[in-house]
Amino acid sequence: MKAGFVALIGRPNVGKSTLMNHLIGQKIAITSEKAQTTRNQIRTVYTDERGQIVFEDTPGLTRAKNKLGRFMVGVAEKTIEEADVILWIVDVSEHIGAAERELAERLRKCRQPLILAVNKIDKITDKARLAAQVKAYEDFCRPKDLVAVAALKSENVELLLDTLYRYLPEGPFFYSEDTVTEEPMRELAGELIREQTLRLLRDEVPHGVAVTVERMKEREDGGFDIDANIICERESHKGMVIGKGGQMLKRIGIGARKAIEEMTESKVNLKLWVKVRRDWRDNDTQLRSFGYDIKKV
Repeated sequence: MKAGFVALIGRPNVGKSTLMNHLIGQKIAITSEKAQTTRNQIRTVYTDERGQIVFEDTPGLTRAKNKLGRFMVGVAEKTIEEADVILWIVDVSEHIGAAERELAERLRKCRQPLILAVNKIDKITDKARLAAQVKAYEDFCRPKDLVAVAALKSENVELLLDTLYRYLPEGPFFYSEDTVTEEPMRELAGELIREQTLRLLRDEVPHGVAVTVERMKEREDGGFDIDANIICERESHKGMVIGKGGQMLKRIGIGARKAIEEMTESKVNLKLWVKVRRDWRDNDTQLRSFGYDIKKV
């Protein structure tokens, strides 16, 4: 049997979280069109008759602008260092730029097999252009193996799994066969709330938002009562999160409640509050209180 850890890396917004969700067959990591959606390492587990793959989704590697950014880069680098296989995900619809060259320079120092997932092939309808783009990335990265995928449509996902198993070491399972993630449900609920802020708010506001779930209590009917705080950095941001007449907060709540109900397969009563913690992304105490263990990186 094969068993090992696969680090998912890449620039922000290339589809790492989307691909991981499709690889394991259900939604664990949140997704949005905005960069830096993933802030912490998210671990999911895929098990079948061939073995077990532990996927580790990482924050997009980018230049850090604050302590939260430096934490995110540290998480990504530590994950790469400890993985058995590195899965580098690129957006085939974009040309190779300075960010890819910088990341390639980092990866050349790694000892692990590098698998390249050329994502978003569905965005290029011209087959000749697509083949040229894939070849350009292959020549540039020189990976051990390459798989062209469309994560959003689950295209070639099975082929990618076959490829990853080929490079994993033999060994016993790290988790029980029915484990899908080690993330606590409380934290997943908080991430689903933050996902709605990313989708509904504009500009810089979502990047300055954190979510804390203060209470998640299971009711006798199997449903959940959840109280959560949406934390932002400015009073002006608070006003945007709440919206005129509370309409934006209501939209965030409705979207998050539906997502949490889908995850838990239960009815959810969700209450949201909005609070201000000035410049929390540069404050060690606040970062720790929001679950970012800065000491580990």
